[in-house]
Amino acid sequence: KLAAECQSAGYAGTLIPYKCDLSNEEEILSMFSAIKTLHQGVDVCINNAGLARPEPLLSGKTEGWRTMIDVNVMAVSICTREAYQSMKERNIDDGHIININSMNGHSVVPQSVVHFYSATKYAVTALTEGLRQELREAKTHIRATCISPGLVETGFAFKLHDNDPERAAATYESIRCLKAEDMANAVIYVLSAPPHVQIGDIQMRPTEQIS
Repeated sequence: KLAAECQSAGYAGTLIPYKCDLSNEEEILSMFSAIKTLHQGVDVCINNAGLARPEPLLSGKTEGWRTMIDVNVMAVSICTREAYQSMKERNIDDGHIININSMNGHSVVPQSVVHFYSATKYAVTALTEGLRQELREAKTHIRATCISPGLVETGFAFKLHDNDPERAAATYESIRCLKAEDMANAVIYVLSAPPHVQIGDIQMRPTEQIS
């Protein structure tokens, strides 16, 4: 659907969809194998997938916690590893790995339903800095960056509050939220920095957001 929308809107380039369950390592590896076969490999990896389940620390379901770990932490780590290996085997020295993090990866808000989610995003903050250090140890010029948004108008709240769509909709109606285009512009800014400039983290919120 998104590929068709991009084409009909006249955007340059081509979006090639590939079905992949990021909580399943075999499917992730299959995706990277297909990318290698069809497009030689990965030069830029943007780890954008993430989700939250309404599972507080004192009463949450283990299944929900595990889903957040699998998608928000494990999938990011697996995709990062595979993208780096793809760059390394083709001698790509100017690649880029961008993790879409969250402001929740820098502060814990007093909302019990997102406390475990926040912990996974703190992990992304640590993983990105660890990645930067390992890339330096490997003497490569591949760069690592976090982009940490506040409230972005996506389907995120509808996943978090899947039993209460009215509450989910209200999340995006209280203030003027960031848009997907704002995130895309941040990614373009990061990628367009000169080779000697590594942007560590972009923290961005809607101007009207309080927390």
